[in-house]
Amino acid sequence: MNISLVQMMMNAGLMVKAVMITLLIFSVASWSIIVMKQLMFKRARRNSEDFLDQFWESKTLSEAYNSAREYTFSPEAAVFVSGFHELKKISTARERQDRESETLQMQLATLDNMKRSMRKAHVMEIDRLGRSLPFLATTGSTTPFIGLFGTVWGIMNSFHDIGMRGSASLAVVAPGISEALVATAAGLAVAIPAVVFYNFYSNKLAEFESEVEYFSTDYLNLIERDFLTRA
Repeated sequence: MNISLVQMMMNAGLMVKAVMITLLIFSVASWSIIVMKQLMFKRARRNSEDFLDQFWESKTLSEAYNSAREYTFSPEAAVFVSGFHELKKISTARERQDRESETLQMQLATLDNMKRSMRKAHVMEIDRLGRSLPFLATTGSTTPFIGLFGTVWGIMNSFHDIGMRGSASLAVVAPGISEALVATAAGLAVAIPAVVFYNFYSNKLAEFESEVEYFSTDYLNLIERDFLTRA
């Protein structure tokens, strides 16, 4: 007798149905995160490329700042804006002090605040891009065991029915076991895409982190070089 996958799920026991519903929730949530991250990373990549082009073409930091405010999804732009704000504060504080008594070491020491501000923005942007990725890792590591639990429970019920009927023929055993094995297959179907995309987006996140680190280094080198030139 031909039995469809939907019929197997409908004929399964209450516990197996609960397992299937749980796996469905995990699947919908993980695919929602996958689609959302795809859009987020694509937008961040486009904004970052456009901002970096504008940054290196800008003649002044103020001009670059006006460009950076347009690229709200770029982590490099967010780091630059944070550093620029702190640099403006440092410049304002220096104007109130006696610059003639200020040594080069004192000028460079004021950049520590700028570095900390940029580091904070760096961490916040990476956290924003990596948000919800741990759920994919949880889905990939948990759903196979949830499906296996449903399978074990279904097989236990099948053997219980065998004991009650007193018959172990294939016609009695096969339907219950096949229904139970659907839970394991469903768990793997949910886990495999979650693991694949978790690794994929983790690599993308590591690339963004490295690129932001490179940009921060170049940006700080420009500021320190300007300080040395003025000194």
